[in-house]
Amino acid sequence: MNREELMEILPHRENMLLVDSAELLEDGTAQGTYRVRGDEFFLRGHFPGNPVVPGVILLEIMAQTACVLFQEQLKGSLALYAGVDKARFRGIVRPGDTLNLSATLLRSKLGLYVIRGEARVEDKLVASGELSFMLVKN
Repeated sequence: MNREELMEILPHRENMLLVDSAELLEDGTAQGTYRVRGDEFFLRGHFPGNPVVPGVILLEIMAQTACVLFQEQLKGSLALYAGVDKARFRGIVRPGDTLNLSATLLRSKLGLYVIRGEARVEDKLVASGELSFMLVKN
């Protein structure tokens, strides 16, 4: 899915749509990409003269990648964060880097979904965590 197709299932728009492409693999894993351009709003103040993608933005990019896991469930619903566990940041992400993302469903129960997300630059793991969210009807 490209950005236009992602906007059909995600409510995010510029400046908060943070995935360039995403796909659902046969093994049930979502994979996506995002190239950090350098002009993103979150880089203006983080940090002037030394831009670094904030960890919370990396988590959001992983969560948006996970949307392809729940394409059908997202119709008429909004995914809202319920929690973040085991978040780890292992590298710096800068303008020009391309993030390779993956998201895997760990468990779901009573409308609560927990995914494991990872973000890599080239082959280096730069961020990971377990993200929980609920689907709320629009």
